[in-house]
Amino acid sequence: MMRLLYTAFAFGITGVLSGLYYRELTKTHGFFDRSASQLPLVHTHLLVLGFVFLLIVMALERIFNISAAAPRAFSWFYWFWTAGVAITGGMMLVTGTLVVLGADASSAALAGIAGLGHIALTVAVVLLLVALRSAVKEDGSMANRGRPAVENA
Repeated sequence: MMRLLYTAFAFGITGVLSGLYYRELTKTHGFFDRSASQLPLVHTHLLVLGFVFLLIVMALERIFNISAAAPRAFSWFYWFWTAGVAITGGMMLVTGTLVVLGADASSAALAGIAGLGHIALTVAVVLLLVALRSAVKEDGSMANRGRPAVENA
């Protein structure tokens, strides 16, 4: 649980700093076309995917104790999610910086690395749902202990 809190905190700080970076870089270079660069999106992506989403996962962990019900799936989720957010946000930062500086940002390598970040996020969502399913099933079976079985009519 503390690992989720510290990771959310780190992404929150990184998200805020990326907003500051965007503001200062574009001001310094006289770049005012917000739609031409990915830099404004880095701030929101890191805050929502890295900070807010992990706080929601913390709440789910507190309610369903997911890490105890499916420890391997939850651990894999954490690492895939953290890597996915970091890679995706990092590539958006690199690409946006190149656009602001006037360099060519249409590299297939940059797009490929960003794609790997998105793949990691997709895998992480599937792993979270697998782990959450196990936790909900376990929680439901504990809640039904001691109750008489209901026959299907």
